[in-house]
Amino acid sequence: MKPIKKLDTVVEDIYSAIEDLGKGKPIKVSEEDLDKFGDFMKEAMKDWLTPRANRKPSLRMSNIGKPERQLWYEMKSDPKDVAIPAPTMIKFLYGHILERVVLFLTELSGHEVTDEQKEVRVEGIVGHMDCKIDGEVVDIKSASNFAFKKFSEGTLPENDVFGYLAQLAGYEHNEGTDEGAFLAINKENGELALYKPESLDKPNVEFKIKKVKQQLTQDTPPPDLCYEPIDDGASGNQKIPRECKYCQFKFECHKDANDGKGLRVFQYHNELRYLTRVSKLPRVDEITNSFNG
Repeated sequence: MKPIKKLDTVVEDIYSAIEDLGKGKPIKVSEEDLDKFGDFMKEAMKDWLTPRANRKPSLRMSNIGKPERQLWYEMKSDPKDVAIPAPTMIKFLYGHILERVVLFLTELSGHEVTDEQKEVRVEGIVGHMDCKIDGEVVDIKSASNFAFKKFSEGTLPENDVFGYLAQLAGYEHNEGTDEGAFLAINKENGELALYKPESLDKPNVEFKIKKVKQQLTQDTPPPDLCYEPIDDGASGNQKIPRECKYCQFKFECHKDANDGKGLRVFQYHNELRYLTRVSKLPRVDEITNSFNG
């Protein structure tokens, strides 16, 4: 009889299970498990090849925790106007595959994986939780080195830009628990981290959903910006912060910047800077007109 595993040891158990590979020794995996993994990859590719563009925006457990103003714009947008860039589509694919690799390694290390993609429903909002590991709700995340630190260092509540905590809280609520966890993989170096947020760091998901639904009945977005502009060095200029740079609604959201002229965009050596206030003209090219069509 195999010893019963606990979620708390999953990372060290995965590392231990694959140590032999690093020493030049093979790992035995059943044909059944390999076929299961291959079938998932096939389904992942089919799903990825299905067009995402032009899908009507809808509230889901995976987006309910996003900043409220951003979510308002997202839900009110015309899907025909929101094209997904090719690099982002590629990122969706390998992120999805990496998350499946994590579950494969979890099972390889002797932990039990159940309830994969189980449908959950809270206040009419539907989601699909990744799984349970050893009976505990777990959400799998693939992350950049920057984002991975939020899981490995437990700082996610300080800046949860994608609303991961609300997502996990929704899965927990459906399962009658408040002790879920994230199992994250660093896309850049393969490092793993298990993070169990404190209950006080997670929102009341029922209240959150009701609030968002009410906001979506309004014709104007919530007045508070998701993130306030920050100083651009000592120039007296201000710019949108990192969290806003990649938002597709940043120009509409900041249309009142620069005395109603909107964001001004400048091409620096290694980045674009989106200025909300220009007190001192930067000594680089302004390319604002390129974004104004």
